[in-house]
Amino acid sequence: MKDLLTKLVEHRPLTRDDAAGAMQEMLSGNASPEQIAGFLLGIRARGETLDELVGMTQTMREFAVPVLAPAHAIDIVGTGGDRSGSFNVSTTTAFVCAGAGAIVAKHGNRSVSSKSGAFDVLSALGVQTNLGKAGAEYCLEHAGMAFLFAPFFHPAMKHVQPVRIKLGVRSAFNILGPLCNPAGVKRQLVGAFSLDVARMMVEILHALGSESIACVHADDGMDECSISSPTTLFSFYAAGDPILEETITPEQFGLERAPHEAILGGNGNRNAVILREILSGQAGAPRDIVLFNAGIALRCAGSASSIEEGIAQAAESIDSGKALAALDGLIRASQDAPPLEVA
Repeated sequence: MKDLLTKLVEHRPLTRDDAAGAMQEMLSGNASPEQIAGFLLGIRARGETLDELVGMTQTMREFAVPVLAPAHAIDIVGTGGDRSGSFNVSTTTAFVCAGAGAIVAKHGNRSVSSKSGAFDVLSALGVQTNLGKAGAEYCLEHAGMAFLFAPFFHPAMKHVQPVRIKLGVRSAFNILGPLCNPAGVKRQLVGAFSLDVARMMVEILHALGSESIACVHADDGMDECSISSPTTLFSFYAAGDPILEETITPEQFGLERAPHEAILGGNGNRNAVILREILSGQAGAPRDIVLFNAGIALRCAGSASSIEEGIAQAAESIDSGKALAALDGLIRASQDAPPLEVA
């Protein structure tokens, strides 16, 4: 680590192998808290390069507890940190996609910068969230969907997390987390807290051989496709295809623009109510933003050949009752699944 820290102090970029090695030292418990802090602050102050983030992502994935999932499984995840106060759009979108036939391996965590993370709203809905590898694989098999609670699948982060908490600032790990789904998904809709991070994330996933990716950041700051402002979409729908950058609006897809206040949420219990209302067919802005995001996610999943077709499939998922059935199916499967084995 000393040689790598010297490079950072001298503002020299690290190679992909250098960055992978630094992550190896941190996640193995071989780096001291001071070295971890120096590395994270140094690389952020200088600005992370694509090679550095690719190397770090590769190693973080290697340390994750692997979950067996179908090759066409998708994830719908955001970085968080947008402080928008919205309800759990990504989690609601996941159920709509599952209702449309997609296999969803939803990677997520507790709330950090909002009142309700995926863990919080799913727990309020009655989903058993304390599941490990066996439980997640059971849910994927029996419900076509699983929630992968990040701390259970990234145990090596115990060496880094105390330092991150004490630093109290964003670091490379805010970018890496959504890219390290334990199920190894190659199809994702990823929301980012800034435009630069969205661009960097799609470039990382492109370099690592993902198959179908959409990374989004909205002009109003949301790490989702917004119905209150234009959204920048970075995408590719086949491995090796060039990355496309475009600006999209809800009006393009027959959805009404609405003020941000129309999609505000609350704590886990409040957001669980909103989620069930949407899946039960209630019209309005919350439904529309879910349709927008689900349309893109289903395009990534390969279920739809266009965003427009994906939105139509999402609407049918809700209106047919399949999205609500996906929620109820996950609740049942998670409660029947093998419990987490505590070492």
